[in-house]
Amino acid sequence: MEKSLSETLVKDIMNKSVISADPSTTVFQIANLMEKGGIGAILVKKNNNHAGIITDRDFAIKITTQKLPLDTPIDKVASYPLVTINSNESILVAANLMSSEKIRKLAVVEDEKIVGIITSTDLVNQLALTKANS
Repeated sequence: MEKSLSETLVKDIMNKSVISADPSTTVFQIANLMEKGGIGAILVKKNNNHAGIITDRDFAIKITTQKLPLDTPIDKVASYPLVTINSNESILVAANLMSSEKIRKLAVVEDEKIVGIITSTDLVNQLALTKANS
């Protein structure tokens, strides 16, 4: 099982759908985007570069506990800097990076361009699939 997990690349299981928003976008607008798209993370773009991420967890932790108004710009609650991983890394490297950074989502890069997102759920699903096939 260990071998097939180390051979599985981030690009093989990442989600290629990437949604970005301007830092001035409100948390209400982001919540609507997440709900309509069935997604848990949106990248924050500053000066045409992906700089951070806002996740469903940010809503549960930062926005709710601080009782922030719905017109709060995401720049105040997003996580910076954006943690990335190369698409050709193994999913074991991704898992170790998520663990060491204590995060659940990584932006995936190829040639310095964001091409997807990989989540802890993606890793768990792949682990279950690998275990079922062994």
